[in-house]
Amino acid sequence: MNLAEIPLIDQHAHNLLRPEVAVGYPYAAAFTEGYDPEIINYHVRHTFFYRRSLREIAALLECEAQEAAIVARRDSLGLEHLTQLYFSAANLEAIYLDDGLQPETILPLSWHERLIPVQRILRLEVLAEQLIPQIDDFQTFLATFHSELDPPPSGVVAFKSIACYRSGLNIQPVTEEVAAAHFYQLKQQLQNQPLRLVDKPLIDFLLQQALLIAAKYRLPVQLHTGYGDPDLDLRLANPLYLRHLLESPQYRHAPLVLLHASYPYMQQAGYLASVYPQVYLDFGLAIPFLSVSGMRETIRQLLELTPTSKLMYSSDAHSIPELYYLGAKWGRQLLGEVLEQAIRDSDITVSEAEAIATAILRKNALFLYHSIK
Repeated sequence: MNLAEIPLIDQHAHNLLRPEVAVGYPYAAAFTEGYDPEIINYHVRHTFFYRRSLREIAALLECEAQEAAIVARRDSLGLEHLTQLYFSAANLEAIYLDDGLQPETILPLSWHERLIPVQRILRLEVLAEQLIPQIDDFQTFLATFHSELDPPPSGVVAFKSIACYRSGLNIQPVTEEVAAAHFYQLKQQLQNQPLRLVDKPLIDFLLQQALLIAAKYRLPVQLHTGYGDPDLDLRLANPLYLRHLLESPQYRHAPLVLLHASYPYMQQAGYLASVYPQVYLDFGLAIPFLSVSGMRETIRQLLELTPTSKLMYSSDAHSIPELYYLGAKWGRQLLGEVLEQAIRDSDITVSEAEAIATAILRKNALFLYHSIK
């Protein structure tokens, strides 16, 4: 199936780096979740993703498929022209940006809005990290945290949590008294440096406070699940740990979007989406970072059980605009291949496959994020 004509809603991505920051950012670093210099400077260049991507980028930029030639070509085009080229090639309709990833290094939403319609995803941990150093009283902090989320700020279509990174997905009930005690302990430990929130009871408490607000507005909450950089414990990134949240009736109307295909826990994520009405999935990061066969298998495993009304496209692009294009190229191509196989297997008909492709690439996101009713 050729899905190139279907415009994409990229429902989870990140802002691009500011040009002055990008100067010191190795190009190869965008092709790995690792950050050890040995990975970035050597091993990433021996991954299927990097080698395949250089050829695809070079074909679009009309230059030699070598990193040095690509970097020189990028520099000659300039970031805005380069980004517009990739957005156009990706046939993007809109992007939903989580601007909480390294906020001090990225271009603002307004820069991206010059090129494409943008919606904002509000990262909960960043909000807490901004408020805690400024407020000494827990009740004042909690009231301020609530006021920043309820009602959701203009342009915000979802909340996002990286609890998976900081303390794992085994989110447990936490009383307000326990949260307050941990707040004051944290305040005592604070020095004059940026706060990095890693306190599990406080993270769990604040996420559940945000879920109550999200349920009130039926606002999606995106959760990092599965693999990422080595800051997380992959053992605790299995979405099956979310059972308490999924079984709690007070959060029932807060849609939970499990990001990144929950790789390598695709089948577990698909199971959750098949039995819990509030669970949705996307396949960003796994696509385009895996090998072609790995990407194909990821989508196939997600669709073993997942209702096609529950799966969405995203790129998880960050730092450089190439990742928007590469995610779009392979997301469309491999979704098409999996749907073709499903037709041959008699799971679906041709007309059903066409409708499913449109749903996964754009309509499901438009519906979930209240863009259409």
